[in-house]
Amino acid sequence: MIQDKCYLNALGILCAAGNNGDEVKRNLQTGNVNLTKSDRYHRGPALPLGLIEGKLPEIPLTHKKWHSRNNQCAYAALQQIRTQVDHAIRQFGEHRVAVIIGTSTSGIAESEQAIEQWVTTDTLPESYDYGLQEMGAPAQFIAEIIGARGPVYGISTACSSGAKALATARRLLSAGLCDAVIAGGVDTMCQLTVQGFSSLQAVSEDICNPFSVNRKGINIGEGAGLFLVSRQKIGVELLGAGESSDAHHISAPDPAGKGAIQCMQKALEDAQLDPTQVDYINLHGTATELNDQMESVAVNAIFSTNVLCSSTKPFTGHTLGAAGAVEAGICWLMLADESTQPFMPAHLWDKQADPELPQLYFAEANWQQPTSINYVLSNSFAFGGNNISLILGRA
Repeated sequence: MIQDKCYLNALGILCAAGNNGDEVKRNLQTGNVNLTKSDRYHRGPALPLGLIEGKLPEIPLTHKKWHSRNNQCAYAALQQIRTQVDHAIRQFGEHRVAVIIGTSTSGIAESEQAIEQWVTTDTLPESYDYGLQEMGAPAQFIAEIIGARGPVYGISTACSSGAKALATARRLLSAGLCDAVIAGGVDTMCQLTVQGFSSLQAVSEDICNPFSVNRKGINIGEGAGLFLVSRQKIGVELLGAGESSDAHHISAPDPAGKGAIQCMQKALEDAQLDPTQVDYINLHGTATELNDQMESVAVNAIFSTNVLCSSTKPFTGHTLGAAGAVEAGICWLMLADESTQPFMPAHLWDKQADPELPQLYFAEANWQQPTSINYVLSNSFAFGGNNISLILGRA
């Protein structure tokens, strides 16, 4: 159990639900879904994809190894918190600021284009550098941009990567290895993921339908969520983190949910909270048959039907290595909200419950919002049984 306090001071976020925190919050509040039907990244019928729309910033560094769409998205998120980051570097010194970023694709999209050219012409593009697809590239890029000289590395544990970056930041602060961390996750669209999940028959041709008897699979998305993390009591507190690795199967979750149960219990113990104190759970909620089955078993085992919950993936798509950070960002937006009517994202589905699944208490659209939200839990469950739960609370 970590005794030192840890706070998520500032958030930079962009995904299909919006290009900044205000847009994400507004679209979640209004139920506005912005997934785009496209066949650009796979062979077959058009699929709903969680694409980041709008112009991304140009990379200010000259070396070609930095020039990927993934780094552009990371840079766009960084710009939203740049003032706070620069202040932290001035306050603590460049050697006391770390960068820990989760990803599962990095610059693979550019590598796909380079390989296609190589196959047809036997030459690689002059602009191509293999280093842009390395899993540590986003962290190295951000450190280079801001001048951070503390620990810098990437985390790639599939769909739990972004959340694990936040838990890692907390441990670095507790160990005294740094005083501030830029932590989170970024993943961008590529053929590898869209075609890969399609080959697993895990994607839906419609907007995903989490926990419904009619669920057909995920929608792939892209996104970035970056936080400035420190011991300073600003923003939202990262109260607890629970991690497990049940290694049940390379891609299928343990149907008994043992790893998921273990990481939620660990997070509660770390935060020194009882399950009844949690106000909301952001479910992993991929809308695949096996994940929803496992998560409903695990959540029901600990919380029964007493805690409001929802999956936000119909808004964002499944942003893979960024998902844990993007969804922690949604929880951050909930807790940083100081209005008299707290914001809680609705669970979008067809309301056709699967009779084979344990019941959960879903936050529905057009219902009476709670008077206060103080503690929220966010789940991220990845391939290989690589699981993490985070608990955030008001600072």
